[in-house]
Amino acid sequence: MGILNVTPDSFSDGGRFAQRDAALRHAEAMVEAGASLIDVGGESTRPGARTVSPTEELERVAPVVEAIARELDVIISVDTSTPAVMRESARLGAGLINDVRSLQRDGALDAAADTGLPVCLMHMRGEPGNMQDDPCYPDILDEVQGFLSERMVACTAAGIAVERIVLDPGFGFAKTLEHNLSLFRRMDGLRVLGRPLLVGVSRKSMIGKVLGHEVDGRLSGSLALAALALTKGAHILRVHDVAETVDVVRMIAAVQAAQ
Repeated sequence: MGILNVTPDSFSDGGRFAQRDAALRHAEAMVEAGASLIDVGGESTRPGARTVSPTEELERVAPVVEAIARELDVIISVDTSTPAVMRESARLGAGLINDVRSLQRDGALDAAADTGLPVCLMHMRGEPGNMQDDPCYPDILDEVQGFLSERMVACTAAGIAVERIVLDPGFGFAKTLEHNLSLFRRMDGLRVLGRPLLVGVSRKSMIGKVLGHEVDGRLSGSLALAALALTKGAHILRVHDVAETVDVVRMIAAVQAAQ
């Protein structure tokens, strides 16, 4: 899954792809590099990010979704918590709703159910603006597993079939470095939920804190975690550096396929 931020303030590439044509060209390049999904986001969810109005988010996302659906043969994922954006993106050709708030905004569950699209539910406590204010959990795996299980129940009650649910542990969201590392090490424990896992750690601060690198120096750390995520059951890797990650996936697949 290639990341396409159409925002001015994302932590890694804020503003670079905010215009439709630039966004389309970047999506095209990621598809050529091997991405099978493009995740379009119109609201930054980095720690401390400001809230975006539904109108502003829709104005950012809709033209890009429409252009990609028209021009490229790829599944479009929309990274949104906003019901209006879910509905309009589905109408324009999106194939997945990827919600960091796990469909907890007012109207989001009904909107997602009405689209008929698969959904990705992510673990987070609080909001991006305050999620890093001293997060504390007795056991991080139990917390994430319990939260995602509860949200799956809410989804099925709203008419979203369990077969249409993907789960995201939420690395970097309401978690300290120690939480992130422990959760990653024990991530295969989430397999008991029986749903595909999406892992998004590309260029994140957990890599910077361990390796001492700024955002533009985190490629090797991102690739190391991508490889490790596959061994722990990840089905989808959400990344900035598509070509390099595809090489990792292909190399691991070759080894696993050997007699």
